[in-house]
Amino acid sequence: MEAAAAPTCYRHPSVETYVRCTRCDRYICPDCMREASVGHHCVECVKEGQRSVRQARTVFGGAVSGARTPVVTYALMALNVLAYVAEVVRPEIVDRFAVLGAALTGPDGEQYYYRGDTFPGYELTGIADGEWYRLVTGAFLHMPPDASFGVMHLLFNMLALWNIGRAVEGQLGRARYLALYLLSAVGGSVLVYLLAPDTSTVGASGAVFGLAAAYWVIHRRLGHDMAAVNRFMAGFLIWMLISAAFTSWQGHLGGLLTGALVTYGLAFAPPRLRTWPVQLAGGLMLLGLFAVAVALKTAALTGG
Repeated sequence: MEAAAAPTCYRHPSVETYVRCTRCDRYICPDCMREASVGHHCVECVKEGQRSVRQARTVFGGAVSGARTPVVTYALMALNVLAYVAEVVRPEIVDRFAVLGAALTGPDGEQYYYRGDTFPGYELTGIADGEWYRLVTGAFLHMPPDASFGVMHLLFNMLALWNIGRAVEGQLGRARYLALYLLSAVGGSVLVYLLAPDTSTVGASGAVFGLAAAYWVIHRRLGHDMAAVNRFMAGFLIWMLISAAFTSWQGHLGGLLTGALVTYGLAFAPPRLRTWPVQLAGGLMLLGLFAVAVALKTAALTGG
């Protein structure tokens, strides 16, 4: 009488084993064993279990993972640096894509103040002429090297983005963080258009001030000791006042207010409203308000 064949691993038929997966009851060899609270699991059961486990998240929606790489922060820094290289190579990029509400471009290519009237040979240029993309593109440009502040404008903004962005991205998660950054950038540009439409401005400062406001709101929501955070925020506000001499305080203030509003909504909304469809709708509503404000200002400038 022949002896029964020894059982083999379901993934490695040439390997004999008498150990079974405690979930699916299949035979598994040492290479396929994954230690579990009771017995061992096979590779497929471990993968299935990982898919069914809901990932832990912060109160703002970000994934809880200390090793998570701040990919969006790195990408935003890279875009700002690449844009700066592009404007150094081709300086005309600044005039073409900076935040500019309304100006007259003459036959010589120079820009002149716009006061509601156009003249033969002079064309209206800026957001008032439908160039709404400037509300975003201007936030990725910085002062050229030959300006008074020069490359320090870029370096200061990137240092702030590096220090603050990583912490905020970890709490909000990548999608919400990117939305916060872009909304703060647009909010700063919109306030520039409303209060100083004849001024050409560039810089990521509006978005960075939005992140600073978010950083403050996040710590407030988590119940942390606010003494150090308040000192940090006071430094940003003092910098906003000092930098008004050579940068746009309107952009800083607009970004700050937008970042505070967006993060406050993420942090203090009732639990039933902390879903991504509701948050997406809120972001679109804010964009809609920005669009209405820009349209009304354009009508006031052009008489249309």
